[in-house]
Amino acid sequence: MALSNVFDTGFQKRNRSHFASIVRVAMADGIISDQEQQFLDRLARNLGITQSGYKDVLENYKKHPINPPVTLEKRYDRLFDLVRMVYVDEISGNEETDLLHKLCIGLGFAEENIDLIITKATLEIKQEDIDRDTFIENLIASKLA
Repeated sequence: MALSNVFDTGFQKRNRSHFASIVRVAMADGIISDQEQQFLDRLARNLGITQSGYKDVLENYKKHPINPPVTLEKRYDRLFDLVRMVYVDEISGNEETDLLHKLCIGLGFAEENIDLIITKATLEIKQEDIDRDTFIENLIASKLA
């Protein structure tokens, strides 16, 4: 096996695990709304999840543990990607807040800080041309965990 295949396989497994965690969080209330379904479809494409992998995760979501990132910086890193996808998908209002709330729980943020994190993250992401590093630095500076 080529060395590049080892890294590709690890990257694909990590993406699938990340996707499965998000599906499990989305299914926490027992249903996936139309907005959540559209978000999951887009997320699967962005993470390179195959159709068969997508179907397997949806059918067997309880078999996949939720694996939140260990460090705060990694949580904010994943949050950056997820908030951007929600923003690009133009999910708004209560549906946006509900979806982001679920995702923040899945990322391992403290329940008492989630509303503040969502508010700060959505304000940050709406700034034109904000990059990942600035987003993360601004959230870390806010001392929200």
